[in-house]
Amino acid sequence: MKKLNITAIAAAIALAFSAGAMATSMSKADYNAGKAGIAAEYKSAKAGCGSFAANAKDICIAEAKGKEKVAKADLDAGYKPSNDNRYKASIARAEADYAVAREKCDDKAGNVKDVCIKEAKAAQIAAKADAKALLKTSNANQVAADKTAGARMKAGETSGAARQDAATDKRDAEYAVAKEKCDVFAGDAKAACVKDAKVRYGQS
Repeated sequence: MKKLNITAIAAAIALAFSAGAMATSMSKADYNAGKAGIAAEYKSAKAGCGSFAANAKDICIAEAKGKEKVAKADLDAGYKPSNDNRYKASIARAEADYAVAREKCDDKAGNVKDVCIKEAKAAQIAAKADAKALLKTSNANQVAADKTAGARMKAGETSGAARQDAATDKRDAEYAVAKEKCDVFAGDAKAACVKDAKVRYGQS
């Protein structure tokens, strides 16, 4: 798995929030049509997985399910635009990506597989942390827009704390990946590897 690009993920989530904020609610008829289309597409995609076998089939099904969940979450966010619904769509995307990445790890073995799983989990944690931070920031800014300068300052503090929480979650996940990679060593070499990982990611 390629190394997680935190900036790209944050930008994608920010775009989803800003785009959703500008969207207008769709009609009930359009919403129902959207649900029907998603169901039909999922049924077709799942049927297409029948041509695969073993883990390739599992990956195909995970991709089909992931796309369905993301499409449903995006549809809900379009039908009833809100920070919470856009957050749910971001979480659905993070979980779908993780499910597919996790299945792909089953093609590997030993420590390579363990590292693959840790990296997939780290990417999921990072995406969720960024989405949570942006949700808190968006909610705080929304409240502050109708309040005094003091409230706007409080919103800034909330945003800063949210970003700090996200950074901590991502650092812990990256440490878990680095520590897992140390399992290829033994004895003093492994101890040195773990020690280096702790220093690099600020773990006690």
